[in-house]
Amino acid sequence: MDSIKKLADLFSKFPTVGKRTASRFVFYLINQPKQEVDELTLAIQELKKNIKLCNFCFNPYEPFGAAQDKSDENLCDICKDSMRNKQSLCVVEKENDLLSIENTKKYKGLYFILGGVLTLRKNDGSNLRIQELKERVLKGNFSEIIIALNPTPEGKSTSVLVERALKELPKFSIFKITHLAQGLPVGGELEYADEETLESAFDGRK
Repeated sequence: MDSIKKLADLFSKFPTVGKRTASRFVFYLINQPKQEVDELTLAIQELKKNIKLCNFCFNPYEPFGAAQDKSDENLCDICKDSMRNKQSLCVVEKENDLLSIENTKKYKGLYFILGGVLTLRKNDGSNLRIQELKERVLKGNFSEIIIALNPTPEGKSTSVLVERALKELPKFSIFKITHLAQGLPVGGELEYADEETLESAFDGRK
């Protein structure tokens, strides 16, 4: 396969990147010095080598130092933070949603990244971390679980699935399930919501 087309096809697999933008990326790289392209290649390799997924929330993180303290149990900075509210769990779709919520500095509890939403191709939830979520809740001591999924048709369907799974747990009577208020635009995504809108959605959750 032609080198330009092959790389353009790879770039087009990135979220929100179409074929035209992918081609621009390729031609941009062609016109860059070899040193800069080598730096990019090395950065990608180091990303895959150094980044781990948190054992609790699945948030990507990079352990400090050559070897992480065994007592950390491969947890990210948020899950290790003793000042976080261990009785609150916020369920989000993806990593960028977690970052958006963290940037508001409004929420001080723990997170769980579901890893996606229901789609037309996989509407049974097999692509989601539903079982892992149930395990975390059973082992935890949560008083509130916040379902913070995007207010899209897929997000709403997934919220129903998550809530149904949580209600099946024997500990269901111990915690309450809340959803973000509808301050978020219908069909929008948490990742692109401004901080004030997210704060309002958290304040008004029910």
